[in-house]
Amino acid sequence: MLVSARSVDWLVPEAARLGLGEIAICNNGALVYDVEGERVLIHRPLEPEAARELVGRLRRAAPGVVFGCDRPSGFTAEPAYRPLHRPPDSIPRADLPALLAEPITKLVLQHPDLPQADLHRLVGELGDGQIEACYSGAGLVEIAAAGVTKGAALAELCAELGIDRSEVIAFGDMLNDISMLAWAGRGVAVANAHAEVIAVADEVTASNDDDGVALVLERLSF
Repeated sequence: MLVSARSVDWLVPEAARLGLGEIAICNNGALVYDVEGERVLIHRPLEPEAARELVGRLRRAAPGVVFGCDRPSGFTAEPAYRPLHRPPDSIPRADLPALLAEPITKLVLQHPDLPQADLHRLVGELGDGQIEACYSGAGLVEIAAAGVTKGAALAELCAELGIDRSEVIAFGDMLNDISMLAWAGRGVAVANAHAEVIAVADEVTASNDDDGVALVLERLSF
């Protein structure tokens, strides 16, 4: 199964293309989606009040920070937000009060000057334990409700399906994968993974450019 920071509209076509068409864990674990039934199974959003409080702190601490919001209905961003993988005119735009008016599956932010690691550290400090912050793509920091991680979503889903953690193998490369690799019976990092990911992994395989995931899967007996 695919477990990703990506949203439903990104992940569902990939799941279908790879023949993994049953369930996908999206938005760093905030949303679990039934691909075949085209319905949301689990949704753990960030509530508007918590989002507004955090955004206010970030605006005061880091003027120039810009926000976007992912929801099951799609992605919307402030006018100044610069998308990484989509044409700018493909994203609906809204002012900040409108963005924060409803529960948010994943809040993303970027800053024109602050390095990603510094922005991530600032979010963690200002979040005061009330949110989960991580990053995977270049330049963005991703925020979810407290307790929402890939690992937590995978654990909840496996419990419902009667799958023990000892039966789970997980692959990852970035900070948002740490909880998942730590929970799985066997956590595998690719060789070009973030150093903190490699530190928690049970095994390190070849890089993604060298088919590291495939090399491990080919050794498994099904």
